Amino acid sequence: MRNRIRELRAERGWSQADLAQQLDVSRQSVNAIETGRYDPSLPLAFAIARLFGLPVEAIFSPDPETA
Repeated sequence: MRNRIRELRAERGWSQADLAQQLDVSRQSVNAIETGRYDPSLPLAFAIARLFGLPVEAIFSPDPETA
């Protein structure tokens, strides 16, 4: 799955630690999601979308290589 988290986080001037704190997850979890090593759970994906004020589909999209 592809995501725009790094881009959205950078637009707001947040570090990975800042985002992790707001989502109540570890910085390592944010890094793993950003780099595509980990796909977030559905509740976490919705929390991320809510935090950025965007629909889930605007942040996450299927990876064409695995779809």
